[in-house]
Amino acid sequence: MRIAVVGSGYVGLVAGACFAELGHDVLLVDNDERKLAELQRGECPIHEKFLPELLERHHGKRLGFTGDLAEAVRRSEVIFVAVGTPPKDDGDADLSYVESVAQGIACAIDDYKVVVEKSTVPVYTNSWVRKIMLLNGAPAELFDVVSNPEFLREGTAVADFLYPDRIVVGADTDRCAEVVARAYQPLTDGSYYKQPDAIPGPVTGAFEANLIRTSAKSAELIKHASNAFLAMKISFINAVASVCEAVGADVEQVREGIGSDSRIGRRFLSPGIGYGGSCFPKDLLAFRSVARENGCHFGLLDETVRVNEEQRNRFMRKVHKALWTLKGKKLAVLGLAFKNGTDDLRESPAVAIIKSLLKEGCSITAYDPAAMDRAAEEFGPNSAVKFATSSYEALEGADACLVLTEWEDFAALDLGRIKQLLRYPIVVDGRNLFCPALMEAAGLNYYSVGRPDVVRERPATITSLKEAAKNEAA
Repeated sequence: MRIAVVGSGYVGLVAGACFAELGHDVLLVDNDERKLAELQRGECPIHEKFLPELLERHHGKRLGFTGDLAEAVRRSEVIFVAVGTPPKDDGDADLSYVESVAQGIACAIDDYKVVVEKSTVPVYTNSWVRKIMLLNGAPAELFDVVSNPEFLREGTAVADFLYPDRIVVGADTDRCAEVVARAYQPLTDGSYYKQPDAIPGPVTGAFEANLIRTSAKSAELIKHASNAFLAMKISFINAVASVCEAVGADVEQVREGIGSDSRIGRRFLSPGIGYGGSCFPKDLLAFRSVARENGCHFGLLDETVRVNEEQRNRFMRKVHKALWTLKGKKLAVLGLAFKNGTDDLRESPAVAIIKSLLKEGCSITAYDPAAMDRAAEEFGPNSAVKFATSSYEALEGADACLVLTEWEDFAALDLGRIKQLLRYPIVVDGRNLFCPALMEAAGLNYYSVGRPDVVRERPATITSLKEAAKNEAA
């Protein structure tokens, strides 16, 4: 098929590269000349597993880049709209970019097109896109509008696209639904997975993606409801962690117990410093706004947001508990991105906590395997945040170590070396990466989320370290 993808942000770039991987002829459209130049040079602007390989594999063959929306519309059968929908001050999604693209498509239509909402948008957007296109002269018989929400996780977005839990196609006519279904056919008939050079995914053996056909309004709600539910699971386990701290229980044992229930599951039940990123905060606020506008009281969403915000405050109280006063303290921060596997700093709890620490007079030396360049732009050249070239460099001479992103590299650090490098043997772990018994054996004072604090009064010995490691392995 001939496909246009409008918007080369996270969703658009991954979708464009993956549609090319499925054998389609894709033209990716963006009005950002700098970003287009990077892509045309073969550069990958985001940190995402397998994406550089796909861009290199299909660049100049099945995948092209342009700033000419009209050209892309005229040459394509289906146009996926993947532009930003940032939140406004009241929580509503800003749909001005979607409207602008709809106007541009309307002016370029010369035969039948299917316009697909790939951006995360509130219910009724499908209807509004159609109205805008009609108002701008697009003949009603020459286009249909479909909702096809994305369910991509940063860090695993390519695998999520190619090995989806489900493909939702919200269409109000059979004609346009069949066009979009054809775009995904190599996934739904399983033919892609038989290719020898297929991107590896989380499944083994035969696999066929599940396509779910719904109305346009239902598809729009599915996306917001899904993200709201996942955010609620994160806030729930964080609220449970607070109770565990109050009564002296271990949240890791509790989550193992409740996560083993097949009706609940373990995913998104990891306690920490709260959710962040470009999706959960924005989508939850937009879903809450839609509910309010339509007279529906959805207090559960309010509480989800409140718990998430409170979790960052609780972490700051842990830092105070470990260090007493913060003014003048030098802190090592491990992790800047909102989660592992990405360089995205949008709504990152780590960034929010660092800014709170700076207000208290701390100096920060930070390290992140992927997000250093973006963090340097975020904090600016005159900030009290310095950036190290490794975890160990960040730790050297610091009064304490704060773990703010769950990178596997951090969990593999040498605990003895951590203690040796720190001025005080203090680790405040916002991601529960370490085993308390091992931290105790290493002679580290350890503060985590939803588990009893580890505070040692005597130094560790080689024997105690070996014994703790033996017990952990058992």
